Amino acid sequence: MKRLLIFLLLVSAAASALERQPNRAYRARREALAKKAGGSPIVVFAPIQRDASEVLTGFRQDEDFWYLTGVNEPGAALLIVPALDEKALQEMNAQLPPGRPSTFKTRPYSEVLLLPQRNRAAERWTGPKLGPDDTEARNLGFDRILPLDALREELVKVTPPLGGMVLVNHGDDSKLALDWLKQTNLRLRGKDVRPLIAELRMVKDAGEIELLREAAGASVAAHLAAWKAIKPGIGERQIASLMVYEFERRGCERPAYGPIVGSGFRSTVLHYDEDSGPINDGDIVVMDVGGEYSMYATDITRTVPANGRFTPRQREIYDIVAGAQLAAINAFKAGQSTMTGRGENSLFTVAYNYINSHGKDTHGQPLGQYFIHGLSHFVGLNVHDPGDSSAALAPGMVFTIEPGIYIPEEKIGVRIEDTFLVDASGKLQCLSCALPKSADDVEKALGSH
Repeated sequence: MKRLLIFLLLVSAAASALERQPNRAYRARREALAKKAGGSPIVVFAPIQRDASEVLTGFRQDEDFWYLTGVNEPGAALLIVPALDEKALQEMNAQLPPGRPSTFKTRPYSEVLLLPQRNRAAERWTGPKLGPDDTEARNLGFDRILPLDALREELVKVTPPLGGMVLVNHGDDSKLALDWLKQTNLRLRGKDVRPLIAELRMVKDAGEIELLREAAGASVAAHLAAWKAIKPGIGERQIASLMVYEFERRGCERPAYGPIVGSGFRSTVLHYDEDSGPINDGDIVVMDVGGEYSMYATDITRTVPANGRFTPRQREIYDIVAGAQLAAINAFKAGQSTMTGRGENSLFTVAYNYINSHGKDTHGQPLGQYFIHGLSHFVGLNVHDPGDSSAALAPGMVFTIEPGIYIPEEKIGVRIEDTFLVDASGKLQCLSCALPKSADDVEKALGSH
């Protein structure tokens, strides 16, 4: 039995290994970030590993750190030093107070990955870590690899003696580290670098898109497996657990967010996450479930009848939601359409107007009041990836289109959600539409219950 357990743990570890893009992809991101930094050094910290809180979920790397490095080591740091040529130097000197001498000098671009020294005793509990002296670290594509303790010394070389700005990813761990740096006689002012990284993350490169496709493919398979299992009398948690199993066995590390499986009245609760109720005959079931593949998320929602057949009223509401999504898809124009807002280019407005002009509630009122959330959000390293939701949607952006109608008094909640890519030609590509969507196709896929 012990040998079997060890074997399963090894298989699980091998299956959960993250796919890393080529070194040049991470290097390009670091160089692009340096150009946005205005000459200030950038420090990005990875979180430390907390055994007690991560024993069940496992360590998950900071998204920005992974985006820039592809390194999954806890407690590491990245130092990026932007180049300063004569022109940049003049611009920085012009910003100095009158009479204050310049202490800046020209310099080339440079970058350092800083890794904690290995702790062999701790590794008996956490597993082997990558140290600064390990050969594997030299093959990660950085100019230099140094021990984490060298960070202060490196910052001394690139910040003026009279003080300077450092861009840092503000978080619990990075704040502690920056406070430590301030206590070591470095006159540093910290500024959050995360908004600059968010601008870069809005547009996905080819490697990121492939990972997003993997996440979507595994999640589509999980939904289809759930459809085969769903029937009156089964529990919501059984369906949620089956879906997690199905996408994790296809390479996902974890759910991209807490699985939502809500039936009957619970289908009208947007972020219902208890997944604890029974699925009854005649219920409609909302399944908002997606996996995370090599740190990249997907977001998919489908709504199905528990017994395999929509009631006439359920089908009416379902068709309106499906029509609203299709209306938004058809209205999309790259470089013009936005996710939010109320103008003519707003996809939200298109979907809302469709819902509000089709169908009524039991009181004869329009259904727009039952569409109570936004239509879209960016997807990437986070299921709600950072970015400007008011920006025009452009090639390389990945986002959801997810209209919904939720009528508690009728115990009918319907949401249809897919993840879309704006391709190089400006067309929408649906990453999750291999999953049936029309009411007829859903009933056909469910088969006879």
